[in-house]
Amino acid sequence: MARIEKKLLGQSLVSEGLVTEEQLNQALSEQKKTSDTLGYTLVQLGLVTEQQLIEFLVTKLGFSHANLRNYVIDPKVVKLIPENIARKYHCIAILRVKGALTVAMLDPLDSFLLDNLEYTTACKIKPLVSSMSEIQTSIDEFYRADATAHVPGVSSSPGAPAAAQATIEDFAKKVQGLNEKKVGDSIIDLSQINAGDKQSIIQLVNLIIMRAVKEGASDIHIEPDETLLRTRFRIDGMLQEVMALPKAFEAAAISRCKVMAELDIAEKRIPQDGRIKLQLRDREIDLRVSTYPTLRGEKVVMRILDKTRVLFGLEELGFPDDTLKNFSSLIKKPNGIILVTGPTGSGKTSTLYAALQRIKEPTINIVTIEDPVEYQLANINQGQINPKAGFTFAGGLRSILRQDPDVIMVGEIRDYDTAEVAIRAALTGHLVLSTLHTNDSAGAMTRLVDMGVEPFLVASSIIGVMAQRLIRTICEECKEEFMPAAAVIKRSKLLYQAGKTQVFRGKGCDRCNQTGYRGRTTITELLIPTERIKELVVEKAATSVIKNESMKQGMRTLRQDGLGKVLRGITTLSEVIRVSADDEI
Repeated sequence: MARIEKKLLGQSLVSEGLVTEEQLNQALSEQKKTSDTLGYTLVQLGLVTEQQLIEFLVTKLGFSHANLRNYVIDPKVVKLIPENIARKYHCIAILRVKGALTVAMLDPLDSFLLDNLEYTTACKIKPLVSSMSEIQTSIDEFYRADATAHVPGVSSSPGAPAAAQATIEDFAKKVQGLNEKKVGDSIIDLSQINAGDKQSIIQLVNLIIMRAVKEGASDIHIEPDETLLRTRFRIDGMLQEVMALPKAFEAAAISRCKVMAELDIAEKRIPQDGRIKLQLRDREIDLRVSTYPTLRGEKVVMRILDKTRVLFGLEELGFPDDTLKNFSSLIKKPNGIILVTGPTGSGKTSTLYAALQRIKEPTINIVTIEDPVEYQLANINQGQINPKAGFTFAGGLRSILRQDPDVIMVGEIRDYDTAEVAIRAALTGHLVLSTLHTNDSAGAMTRLVDMGVEPFLVASSIIGVMAQRLIRTICEECKEEFMPAAAVIKRSKLLYQAGKTQVFRGKGCDRCNQTGYRGRTTITELLIPTERIKELVVEKAATSVIKNESMKQGMRTLRQDGLGKVLRGITTLSEVIRVSADDEI
């Protein structure tokens, strides 16, 4: 990254409306007295929060964020920066690759600090953004008198469970004792490790999975870097780095994951897919495993499906009262198609499951065809596709029609064949619920027409389309009220019209891992086709035309629903803007 003058930080914060010119001048004046970095000074004066500054540097200026609690830090690398400089300027060295030194700091735009570090260390400085608390904790840990007792290559992460950390440190010593003898493209292979060390690898991978389940993660990413093996969890829809291990762990850990998923550990050139079934106490966990060869090695992603998880009801999904009432009426209709749309990970399946739970009763035969069955529902006949055996969505749907169903759930409409059978089922007296990958509700109509379905069939069969997204909710433990900048309020039509100048945000605490968010809720837009909208579909009108007509008839868009939740203190403006696509806020 090119060197950027530190004045750009202040100017950028002003242009984004996070501070005023007067506040910036106040901070610059204070900075001259203390010689601290501008970012640190702004935080100390309370003009911006630490979380605001970090989010701004990462999302607006493109810096990477380092969660030091999960980093592998070599004490020898830390000592490249003298302790007095580290403490004065709130920075710590975390990684050295050849002549480049990666340094975590709160203000990576301070040119004086960067020049000072380059001169002191004789290295090219690569700055990362981190929080003051994590930097201070790491400084206290690595510069204390007994820092030499730290296991080289393994970070004693304050946030890591004690048992997990002990296992990691024990395994690190064993890995360091192995000869770095090449086996194919790997440094270490399972065949090189004795029985005791294999058990340590098994424990390590198991602990990663157990921690992910405990923290409510939906996905585990194990990915190789030039010098590290990173582990990230997707929690509340966002990836968070939870562990960074020495490169020597890579082959053994990846091989263990592939063995558990019954994949070919010798095949590293092509992607592979598999599954892992685990029983963690009274919980049945299903992991969908995918490997992908990258330039730095094989990456593994594991999607976590907790089949014993308690499912939410419709009332708990965050629908506005009028949307809940209208959607509940739709799912009680005897026939027609109801579609739930949105990208992967937007909660579509959870909404369909909640709908089935609402309408199921002994007098109704409900049959599903899914890929895969994510959660097991009592008194509902659930089926799972098997493409290798020729059991597809379209074929399964045809078979379901011979099972005397009243309600059919199709996991996803992916092609013309599935769409054609679903529409035929809806027109012959069945209620069909399914999902579709479109950005908004109006787009579902045109997507089906694009698949080759006749427009008049689309218009006559679809009775409702729900578009939805999942947004993070503000952490209740650190929730605080604040006043957005005047420019932000002015740009937000809903806030401006409501005369709202105070909204809420999460300050960041240990409970929410300093993110300011904990948990998620849904924002939705529900399109119920009127006669005019059906005419537009038959005329093959553009998505934008259908959407505009729906809004004229009272449809609330995703962005509007999200801003309503901002007004009620449920989420933040930045979160709504992140997940919804409208230009106007």
